[in-house]
Formats: sequence, C-alpha cells, structure tokens
Amino acid sequence: MPQSGAVELTEMYGSIQSPNFPDSYPKNSEVSWNITVPEGFKVKLYFMHFDLEPSYLCEYDYVKIEAEQELLVTFCGRENTDTEQVPGEQVIMSPENSLSVSFRSDFSNEERFTGFEAHYTAVDVDECTERNDEELACDHYCHNYIGGYYCSCRFGYILHSDNRTCRVECSDNLFIERTGVITSSDFPNPYPKSSDCLYRIELQEGFMISLEFDDSFDIEDHPEVTCPYDYLKIKAGRKEFGPLCGERSPGRIETGSNSVQILFHSDNSGESRGWKLFYTAVGNPCPVPQPPENGKIEPVLAQYSFTDQVLITCDTGYNVLKDDIEAEHYQIECRKEGTWSSNVPICKIVDCGAPVELEHGSVTPDSRDNLTIFGSSIQYSCQGPRYHMYPAINSSTYICGEKGLWVNEELGTKRPSCMAVCGAPQFSRVKRQRVANGHSATRGASPWIAMLSRNGQPFCGGSLIGSKWIVTAAHCLLDPLHSGNPVPVTVSAGSFQIILGKHRTKRKDDTEQTLQAEQLILHPAYQAATFEFDIALLQLSRPATFNDYVLPVCLPDESQHSALHEGDMMIVSGWGKQFLRRLPDSLMEIEIPVANQELCKTSYKSLNWKVTDDMLCAGEKEGGKDACQGDSGGPMVTLNRHSGRWFLAATVSWGDGCGISGRFGVYSNVVKSLSWIRNITGVENV
Repeated sequence: MPQSGAVELTEMYGSIQSPNFPDSYPKNSEVSWNITVPEGFKVKLYFMHFDLEPSYLCEYDYVKIEAEQELLVTFCGRENTDTEQVPGEQVIMSPENSLSVSFRSDFSNEERFTGFEAHYTAVDVDECTERNDEELACDHYCHNYIGGYYCSCRFGYILHSDNRTCRVECSDNLFIERTGVITSSDFPNPYPKSSDCLYRIELQEGFMISLEFDDSFDIEDHPEVTCPYDYLKIKAGRKEFGPLCGERSPGRIETGSNSVQILFHSDNSGESRGWKLFYTAVGNPCPVPQPPENGKIEPVLAQYSFTDQVLITCDTGYNVLKDDIEAEHYQIECRKEGTWSSNVPICKIVDCGAPVELEHGSVTPDSRDNLTIFGSSIQYSCQGPRYHMYPAINSSTYICGEKGLWVNEELGTKRPSCMAVCGAPQFSRVKRQRVANGHSATRGASPWIAMLSRNGQPFCGGSLIGSKWIVTAAHCLLDPLHSGNPVPVTVSAGSFQIILGKHRTKRKDDTEQTLQAEQLILHPAYQAATFEFDIALLQLSRPATFNDYVLPVCLPDESQHSALHEGDMMIVSGWGKQFLRRLPDSLMEIEIPVANQELCKTSYKSLNWKVTDDMLCAGEKEGGKDACQGDSGGPMVTLNRHSGRWFLAATVSWGDGCGISGRFGVYSNVVKSLSWIRNITGVENV
C-alpha cells in the first residue's frame, strides 16, 4: 500500500535506486516510492541490478512491491546465488495504474552489498481485450487507444449515454398499410438494450386491426414480479393490453380499433430474442357490384370491403358514361358505411362525330343512315381533275375507331388534303421563238405565271406554287430608298398587286385574279451586290382560285428527271420590255437552251461580274433570245419527261442587256434553294 513520506513518482517512465547506489547501502535504512501513471496505463517494473543481504524469508534486508493494498512480491539476496527471491529478469506489472516499492535494511551487514537499480515505464492497457468487468465492456465494438478506449455501435444503433450500451432510435415507426409485419429490432437476434420503441398503426376510420403474435416470443421476465425489466404495452383506443413479457406468445389480439400504439421497453441488460407480430385490418363489407352491359369490372372478388376499389371498363368501341361525361374507365370505392361511392355507370358506343370537310374536296358516308358511331366509315374525295389527294393513298376510306377518331389504315388519324395538280395546263402551247424580239404566248399555256404590278404597270414576274405562295426574284422586292443598307430592306407588302390569270399586258382579262401579299420573304443568303440567291417568296393574303387559267407549277423533285444539262430547252415567260424599249401587248415566251456554265462565267469576266454556283445560264451565244427588263422573277420552266408535268427550274435574275451576242441570261437555280422553299411553304408536288 502507499507509504506516508514516500517518494511520489508520476512521470511516464523513470528509475529508482537503493540509497548510495552504486555504493553500499546504509544500515537501518527504509525508503518507499509510490509510482502513479494516468488512467488507462499500467506500471511495468524491472530490475537492472540487484544485490541485497540474503536471509531466510528475506528477514534482514528486502524490497517489497505492492499494489491495490496487496503484496505482489518480496525480493532479497544476490544475483549470483541460487535463490528464488532475486528478481533476475522478472517483470512486475501493476494490475491498475499504480505501484508501491519499499526498501528496508536491518542493523547490520556482514558483507558489502551494493543494493539495487530498477526502471519503470507506463504501459498502455488494451481495455478491449484485458478487461473482464462486464460493467465496462462495450455492447458492440470496442476500440483501444493509448491511455483508454471507446465503444461504437453497429449500423442502425446509437450509443447510449453510458458510452458502452448500444440502443436503437425507434420512436417513429408508422404503418399505414392494411396488412404488415412488425418485429423487435434485430429479431430473431437479441433486441437492443436501453431502448424505448414506439410502433404506430394508423388506418382510416372504419377499419378494425387484429394482431397475431408469432410463437417465437421471448422478452426478459422475472419469476415473482410482473415484467420489471423489459415489456410490451399495447394501446388501442380506450383499450390497453399488457405489460407483456416472458416466453409465452400472447397469440391473437382483437383491438377493435383503427389506431394502435405498441410500446416496447428494454433495460440495460439481457439477451432475450424479442418478438414478431402480423397485423391485418378488415372493414365493413359492400354488396358485390354487377358489370354494365358491354363492360366489365376489375377485380372480381367474392366479397368487397371498406376501401376496396372497382375499376369499370367497357368493351372495344364503347366508353364509360357518367354524369354526361365519357371516359375510358371509371372507378368506385367501398365506403366505411358499407356502400359504394357511386352507382355503376353505363357503357355508351363511341361516336366520332361529323368528319372534317376537305377544302376543295368532299366527304361521303358509306351508310345511308349517315352514322358516325364506332365501325362506321366515310370516303374522302377531291374536286375534279385539278385537285389530287395528298399524300397519295390506296384507299381514302376512314373508319370510326375505338378512340372516337376517324382512322385511315395508311394515314392513321391524319386528314388528307386536296392539293392542286401542278404543272398540268389545260391548254397546249404553240411553239414560239423568243421573248426578246418576242412572240406572244398561247393564252393559258402558263397558268402559273403571276404579274407583279404597281400603279397599273408590270415591274416583275413570279410563279405560283401551291395556292398561297409566289416565287419571284429577291431584287424585285427591294426598297430603292434603302439601297445602300447592308441588310436588304423590302418594299411594303401592300405597295403592289399580284395578278394571276393574266394574259394581256395593259388590258384587263376576264380571267384575272388580283391579290395582295401578306408577307415578303427574301432568301437568307441573298446578296444584293452580286445577285447570289436572288430568289424570294410572297405569301398571298388569300388562296388563289384554281381554274383553266390559274394553276400552280411543280417544283423540281431533286431526281434525275429534274436534272438540267447543257442544251436542255427551257421556256421563259414574261411581260418585260422588248428591244424597242416598250412593253409587249401580251405575255411573251421563248424557248432557249441551258448554256455551258464555264463559258457563261468567262463571258462575264471582262465586266467583273461573277456567276456563282446558285445561278443558271441560258440562251444562245449569238444572242437574240433572252429575257429582258420587266421579266425579272418570272418563270423558267421545262417539262419533266417522266411525269409529263412542267416544273420551275429557275427564275429570271440578271444579264447584260437583252439578247446581246456573246452574253447569256442569268437565272436563280431553284434546285439550289429547294429545301428553303419547301421548309417555308410546305408545298409538295402533287
């Protein structure tokens, strides 16, 4: 035990020696040392030298080592003698963090004895492996560090305030399904200590919950006192069950309530396995509903009870009708009073309604009764030979489908259109020679040509594509007041008229249609300085009326049948001024060949005028056949030998004079702008 007046040693390591060491220790000497290291360490003591007077049972001189009020060992004698009382290489380890060493010598020494030298050091205690005290053991995991240890818990657990017990946070378990399973944590393994778990079953009013405990029921009990350690308590409305514990299952408990609270308490000890229960809920029954005529209900059950739902659907071609509203299905629910939320609705046959009429077309029912219900059919057709159905389909019959929509086997629900037949004039043209020096065109042979007129005077031409679009030259639409602007500025859409069905230049024809432009659209790549992409679109404010004198021209189709080659003959039409610098009396046209592109480029090099790839050259090298002033924007057409229809190959753009020898007319190639035209107008060849 610690000695009063002893030397106190508190360092982590050190040494002690007998008095006068290494000289002889004195007689009648008594010295003590108290060694103390921090909690979490032990004291390790060993001797480097030992030389004391030998005696029976160490009666004369000795070293005593004590700890925790107990004598651990007594040493005396010399190292070279055969005695068990000499420490030798023996190591003394304290049971805790302190050790007391005391030295005593008697009144005489028969010989010279040099005493002893000992060393001590603090040694870390591995509490995780060395402690046997249950009160200090970790519940799950133990972690040693120098001078101490700490506990941690498995996933899902938290450390209790005692820093060794692992408990669970289980106070917010809510169950809202009609059936379920609830167990103690880690079941069937032992449940956590020091925990209070609350499980709540909350269902709609009208349900009654039943609990069924599994036979494997094990909660720590006491033979004399009812559930003093661990227990289950159940509260259902005004009813309470428990406390429950032991190894006998409570079996089935009818709570009679839609709200149940289950409280489970465990103390800080024990290894019981816990519990498991199944819960179910039942409600008031509803009568079995009958399916409607031409319909069915799902699911089909022998009995329906509170919150059960029934889905009513109808056969193909019928819709559910409820409160004058049609739907694909309808759902009803069993209420807590034992009645359904609604009556079973009826099934009504699908009605597609009157089909949409086609512009320039008609719709004819296939039945005398003009029915529009499921399975009925109609037939679309287009007016006369000037309109064709687009897109082309094998059958124009539409049938009233199950979704209430008219359906075609090829187009689905998409409605066809009646589009004008393009490039098919009703009058054959008489072969003429030329516009420059010109000859009059056959009336109606170019029903697509448009005159752009301002103040009664033609200033450009154009070509009708579809029923609401005119293709012309971009430079025809420029406002001369903004000619220096880097971004092209167009004239006002209302500053000129577009005349279709026109033949005579200044005199009015009875076939004319005078229209206004709604918007003007220049090609985005148009360059006013070089005439690159000299092409524009006019959208008409209303559709043109098609007749023998007003019909659209076709667009190229990007196939070999629309490919142009040197020498191909083209028809150019217009009301432009002739070489006498006056307007012709009527529409003029000329047949000219496509020129060699490289030759055309060369012919304009001397003028520093550039012929680009979006341009097309036409005419004869010796001159005499050409478009002229006022023809700009007008059509250059040729016949597609495959389809037998005329298509717009180019629009009149620019040139040097009219019909001058060695010069060619330059036109804007429609093929180079075809995708832009189609994207803007949506026009397709029909």
